[in-house]
Amino acid sequence: MTASYDYLVVGSGLFGSTFAYEAAKRGKRVKVIDKRLHIGGNIYTENIEGINVHKYGAHIFHTNNKKIWDYINQFAEFNRYTNSPIANYKGEIYNLPFNMNTFNKLWGVVTPEQAAAKIEEQKAKIQIGQPKNMEEQAISLIGTDIYYKLIKGYTEKQWGREASELPAFIIKRLPVRFTYNNNYFNDKYQGIPIGGYTQIIEKMLSSELIDVELGTDFLDRKDEYLKKYPKIIYTGMIDQFFNYLYGSLEYRSLDFKTEILDIKNFQGNAVVNYTDSETPFTRIIEHKHFEFGTQPKTVITKEYPKEWEKGDEPYYPMNDQRNNKIYRQYRQLAEKTPNVIFGGRLGMYKYYDMHQVIGAALAVVNAEFDDKRMS
Repeated sequence: MTASYDYLVVGSGLFGSTFAYEAAKRGKRVKVIDKRLHIGGNIYTENIEGINVHKYGAHIFHTNNKKIWDYINQFAEFNRYTNSPIANYKGEIYNLPFNMNTFNKLWGVVTPEQAAAKIEEQKAKIQIGQPKNMEEQAISLIGTDIYYKLIKGYTEKQWGREASELPAFIIKRLPVRFTYNNNYFNDKYQGIPIGGYTQIIEKMLSSELIDVELGTDFLDRKDEYLKKYPKIIYTGMIDQFFNYLYGSLEYRSLDFKTEILDIKNFQGNAVVNYTDSETPFTRIIEHKHFEFGTQPKTVITKEYPKEWEKGDEPYYPMNDQRNNKIYRQYRQLAEKTPNVIFGGRLGMYKYYDMHQVIGAALAVVNAEFDDKRMS
């Protein structure tokens, strides 16, 4: 460790690596450390049987922001993958997002008018005013049939709580369409990097001005790092950085069980969600379909949500009222820590998609370099 570095970046995920890349472009020396034994954070992909396996869950890049799309395309060529997940409810197969294919399978309707009338009929029976929770929000959007078959079980497994105890905003991420369109996202730009995500981080960190050290936990030598480095970009858990002074923020974690199968095609789709409450996992990912693979074998991963405990990997922040109040207290502490910038999902305690992580990192870059240069 040396004081000759301008920045210490804690975490080699998309936020930290984007910052390191931009800092090096501006002639700054950067040390990047990561407690894992690989770079890339949760977008890390590993080649298994010639298949790029998404080790920490499915990652599909999507955005409406052309600048962000052009930015990420510097580092990899993207294919034309379109996210079209399938729902399996006790052996019944439905299209996601909820669209005319879904409605036809459920009710036999063939026109948008018929589908809308069916949904309105179900909503009228329940008579929900302003939705107070996720269950009411979902039913107010798509009625009871879709809610009980395709939302309730999956969501309660994912979050470990009754749907009636979850905030209403959770379900707003799911689009509802009266068209025969199976594209999950509305974004103009979408795809998977040909050859996986790890190459993107490798290129971001390839500058001679960037040194990378893996298997290194910042918190083991926190005081020493704070003294030695003039500026730190911290992408770990903000509550852990401050020794849980105001208590622990809550997260949901995941267990992944990956298998190599001696068949060409297991489920015919990259992502199949299991929406009943009895199946213990939420989805199965068949990784080869992200890149239209033709390998003789296939690799699948089952995702098992679980309650986060200290020592587990935190994946999804629980952004309810209680946790957001605690986070605001940590945010105030962070603002009084002038030599540390907190970023990423864990540093900002916010669910970010990949394009949002890049946007947030570039905003920090702009504030750190470009704004100061102009002032």
